[in-house]
Amino acid sequence: MSRAASTGTGPDEDRMVRLSRATEHLDPPFAVVDLDAFDANATELAHRAAGLAAIRLASKSVRSRELIGRAARHEGYRGILAFTLPEALWLAEDHEDVVIGYPTTHRAALKQLASDERAAARVTLMIDSIGQLDFVDEVVGLSRPDLRVCIDLDASLELAGGRIHLGPYRSPVHSPRQAAALARAIRERSGFRLAGLMSYEGQIAGLGDNQPGSLLRRAAIRAMQRVSAGELADRRAAVVAAVEAVAPLEFVNGGGTGSIEQTAAEHAITEIGAGSGLYGPGLFDFYRRFRPRPAAYFVMSVVRRPSPRIATVLGGGWIASGPPGLDRQPTPTWPHGLRTNTREGTGEVQTPVLGAAAHGLRLGDHVWFRHAKAGELCERVNTLHLVSGAEIVDEVATYRGEGHAFL
Repeated sequence: MSRAASTGTGPDEDRMVRLSRATEHLDPPFAVVDLDAFDANATELAHRAAGLAAIRLASKSVRSRELIGRAARHEGYRGILAFTLPEALWLAEDHEDVVIGYPTTHRAALKQLASDERAAARVTLMIDSIGQLDFVDEVVGLSRPDLRVCIDLDASLELAGGRIHLGPYRSPVHSPRQAAALARAIRERSGFRLAGLMSYEGQIAGLGDNQPGSLLRRAAIRAMQRVSAGELADRRAAVVAAVEAVAPLEFVNGGGTGSIEQTAAEHAITEIGAGSGLYGPGLFDFYRRFRPRPAAYFVMSVVRRPSPRIATVLGGGWIASGPPGLDRQPTPTWPHGLRTNTREGTGEVQTPVLGAAAHGLRLGDHVWFRHAKAGELCERVNTLHLVSGAEIVDEVATYRGEGHAFL
């Protein structure tokens, strides 16, 4: 099977014609964000939460300070979910509520946080063990403002007494008892204040339930997700009750772009961490409940014609992280009807494309791709060309373009 534009949900032809005309003067490689689709996706993410929970914007899925600010200004959004502490400190210059989604051992950033009362009031650290509290104390000492912390609850589905683990390997905190014990340790230790609880159900939010291929595999994914969602809703409510018996919580975060409706319906949840749905990358073509508009693209140039039925673009192998597979490859998107071949795929130096549309491509023509994941596109380019209507309205820096390697 090749990665082709015909899989999943593609952009409409009129829109692609307008995007292409707006950028035809640019030399590839370059990246484009369709602002009309981006804004529509931002509105739709909040709409899917139905007022039951706020959207905490996952910055790693955007990786452009300008576009993070644009999305955060939409109604229904509250706070940022950052990836690293250096990134969080940078974003906290503009945003009052930044939670780091993962524990940190960045010594210089911890010292900066502990020496800045304003930053300490805006940034929340993620922890899942007493050892992480010990690490912070060793690095910054005890003479400091209280540091806000959030407990990371493991949201995976465990069966057969824990011998079967379905979901990301994240926190060692899995049960109400374990969460309450960690909450007590935080409450009893000076220099820390418990602010929230987070849990990310990657086996639901990050796994499409309408994958191409085997009907049996799709059925198995849907059955697993039903069981996991029911188990997690009960366990998460019990964990929140156990923790709040120790100390009050300002927020309870869960979910992701792929599970907003389901997670927001849980009474214990106050906010959803989401961001990939803003760009609508290839991996999000395969969900039944929602269809984000494709909004982010990268563009390559045709440099050779090895045969009348094949056009070859320079580069193109912008492979997504995760388990190797066809779903991690970019999707050729425009002209419609292109596909990659199974022997070469998308390559470091060249990508042959086939299909009816390949016959008419000439040297120098542009071929548009969608990345399989959202923010990873921005690790390849310094700027994003923002298009609204039929014209480029701005060019904004990515993290890479601003000289930051937060990820």
